[in-house]
Amino acid sequence: MAEAIYTEDSIKSLDWKEHIRLRPGMYIGKLGDGSSPDDGIYVLVKEIIDNSIDEHMMGHGRTIDVKVTDHRVTVRDYGRGIPLGKVVDCVSKINTGGKYDSGAFQKSVGLNGVGTKAVNALSKYFKVQSYRDGETKVAEFERGEVSNDAKVQKAEGRNGTQIIFEPDDTVFKNYHFIPEYLDNLMWNYAYLNAGLTIVLNGKKYHSENGLKDLLTRKADVENIRYPIIHLKGEDIEVAITHANQYGEEYYSFVNGQYTTQGGTHLAAFREAVVKTVREFYGKTFDAADVRSAIIGAIAVRVQEPVFESQTKTKLGSQSVGPDGPTMRTFVNDFVKTELDNYLHRDSATAEALLKRIQQSERERKEIAGIKKLANERAKKANLHNKKLRDCRIHFNDKKGDETIKDETMIFITEGDSASGSITKSRNVQTQAVFSLRGKPFNCFGHTKKVVYENEEFNLLQHALNIEDGLEGLRYRKIVIATDADVDGMHIRLLLLTYFLQFFPELVRNNHIFILDTPLFRVRNKKETIYCYSEEERRNAIAKLGNKPEITRFKGLGEISPNEFAAFIGDDIRLDPVILQKDTSIIDLLTFYMGKNTPDRQQFIIDKLRVEKDLVEEVKEIVEEVA
Repeated sequence: MAEAIYTEDSIKSLDWKEHIRLRPGMYIGKLGDGSSPDDGIYVLVKEIIDNSIDEHMMGHGRTIDVKVTDHRVTVRDYGRGIPLGKVVDCVSKINTGGKYDSGAFQKSVGLNGVGTKAVNALSKYFKVQSYRDGETKVAEFERGEVSNDAKVQKAEGRNGTQIIFEPDDTVFKNYHFIPEYLDNLMWNYAYLNAGLTIVLNGKKYHSENGLKDLLTRKADVENIRYPIIHLKGEDIEVAITHANQYGEEYYSFVNGQYTTQGGTHLAAFREAVVKTVREFYGKTFDAADVRSAIIGAIAVRVQEPVFESQTKTKLGSQSVGPDGPTMRTFVNDFVKTELDNYLHRDSATAEALLKRIQQSERERKEIAGIKKLANERAKKANLHNKKLRDCRIHFNDKKGDETIKDETMIFITEGDSASGSITKSRNVQTQAVFSLRGKPFNCFGHTKKVVYENEEFNLLQHALNIEDGLEGLRYRKIVIATDADVDGMHIRLLLLTYFLQFFPELVRNNHIFILDTPLFRVRNKKETIYCYSEEERRNAIAKLGNKPEITRFKGLGEISPNEFAAFIGDDIRLDPVILQKDTSIIDLLTFYMGKNTPDRQQFIIDKLRVEKDLVEEVKEIVEEVA
């Protein structure tokens, strides 16, 4: 093999936009298609809104207007507006911005001067307009290139900045905004900036009580064990309660940034709660018993935060200010003082908290024996040869590329044929397969003991490595891959019941997905089109014309491994499982998975399709094919 020639011509200099477009992961993390809340298109939205939030934090502007359509985002704030002479520079020159002057932007969300420039470079259309004191300046770009640099003009309108952008569909392929993810994003902004009003597509988001409002929205308030404890200090705010659920549930923020992967502030918070509770009651409770069923939130503000990645999802080793204490000491001291004072003042809450801890202790001891036996059985089962075809890279690996680890997923399949097709066509680096023997047990209404007594559930738990929480989760995405028939849907419901009942944090943290596979294959001699809906099938027939061959896939096992590779590769379609903000898990599972009730019977009757309608649909399909 000839040696590559290394000369002056081998050295290339990229301008700012070329570098961002060539290495977008360095600036916005992963790309994605919008099916995950941390996909690139949401990072673009955040980067623009963050600038408006920073203006609000500095005391300029109490309202932010946001409009999101299928492929266009508009953000208008009423802050000071970008200085008119620097409008183009602020959105197109790296390391240009006002946030390097720490006096102007203390404890800002974005300190690197890159965010808006990344959005510009990764948008097929980008427009910035600043209003200042009766004048305005407009500039437009296409993929980072200036297409219109208008002169300053007289204009009416309140001071502030408006940004419009359309993500580049050659970078973000098949992208779509999921309303629930945008809804959560706006609520988080509102909770962390009490008094601010955000208007998204006409809906107002406003909070007066900060993290207390967040927990009120996230928790099932009818089932919490005591009123939400809400504590505020300088540069720190926490909220805590306990519910009747399994696992732990946390929401952590740094300078208004939702740190989905936690970090030093969350680790310190979890540690401080246990330490304070032990000292208050004078008992050495097991840490797991104190934190079981907890729902907590923490928000801190620090100067020059150190994050572990460009997308700021995990806070690194951090001090509070240049000469301040470590984050661990800062959080510990605050929680120890304020939570201890609260429990001394409110004896009813202290008593309710003690009862919840004692309940967790009893439950843990009740299953200790069966848990030990189940774990021994799991080791003997030799996971790698029996149920699990593992991949080589895992989400919890201590080393490795974060972007690649974020692509890790496990397919939960039914039957040998479907498992075989996926196993043969998967990416062995990042995609694992777990095979179900048949229909899982309906675990609704049972205690966690059933997870250890049921071999299949226990093996799945071990494959995911979630027995002691999500810290060790081995796959970023857990993908339920079942047939779209009645049996497949039933298995899907049984698995969702298992996750919602015992590991709700997997759903709340957006780890559960449904694999979307094609219903039809429409092809002629020149082209093959896979269709995921009736509408796509009609469009494919219209495009190919002249009586194309139409195949209706009845199950995953019917799809050959060669074909399957296209459905679980770069163009994979995943439907995220999302809990609505007003959804009670207990009510949801009781209705769908509990004993038959008149309400559910009526629901089924209302959803039944009349045979005549089905016959008409079949006739229509036949006529189109003919």
